[in-house]
Parts: sequence; structure tokens; C-alpha cells
Amino acid sequence: MARPRSSDGRPSPNGADAATPAPAPSRGSRWRRRLRLALFVVPIVAVLLALGYFWLALHFAYSSGDRAGYVQKFSKKGWVCKTWEGELAMVSLPGAMPEIFRFTVRDDTVARAINQHLGERVALSYEQHEGLPRCLGETEYFITAVRRVQP
Repeated sequence: MARPRSSDGRPSPNGADAATPAPAPSRGSRWRRRLRLALFVVPIVAVLLALGYFWLALHFAYSSGDRAGYVQKFSKKGWVCKTWEGELAMVSLPGAMPEIFRFTVRDDTVARAINQHLGERVALSYEQHEGLPRCLGETEYFITAVRRVQP
């Protein structure tokens, strides 16, 4: 009687025919496959979560409002990400110490409008965005509009 042969033409070791399924992978190889999958998936999920958080923080304002005073300092700063940074001196009573409001401007048209009104009393409209990286601005107050105010 002829011995059953496997698909590659060699005799089967235990006499089983070629249709017998291969043995299940060992527990060690399953563990390694899951570890490789986790090492691939976890960083991708972490990056996607961080990007989603920053998108939400950038597009939804925590608060918004207006501040009035005199822009006393305004300059473009940054090593890689250049942003306009400034200080608004808010004086409630003549002769009193001014309160300083630090702000960031991302839009160049708003920055030009602020530069045109340096030394004049202005009202700055702002949005507060908490939790953004410093590359987007040194402060969490982003100016959206400027208008001249009569003293």
C-alpha cells in the first residue's frame, strides 16, 4: 500500500493525508503578533487624539471679549513659528498703575491695523484658547479685531 504524500510530494510523517490542516500557531507567536500590532496602532491613535485636541482647542474659544487701552509694545517674535506679540496698558483712572494685558495676533491684517493705531486708545476684540502649544502664540489671548476708541 502506498503511503499518503503531502502537497510538496514528500511522505506525510504520521500517515495523514494532505488535506489535514496545519497545526495552530503557538501562543508565543500569537503574543508577538499582538505586540507588533499594538506597537503600530497605539502611536497612531495617540497622534490622532493629540491632533483632534489641538484642532478643537484652536477652533472653539473658551471665552471672548474686548479690552480697551493703549498698545505699548508690539513685535513679531519666535524662532520657527513667528507670531505677533503685544501688551495693552489698560488704565482705569488717570495716574493709576496700568494693568497689562498680554496678547497674540496670528492674522497679518489685524497686526497692520494695530501698528497703524500705536499710541492711540484702541479696543481689542479677543478670543481665549486654552491648552495650545507655544508655537501658536506666547499667550492664550488671540486678537481678532481692533478699533480706535475716542478718549
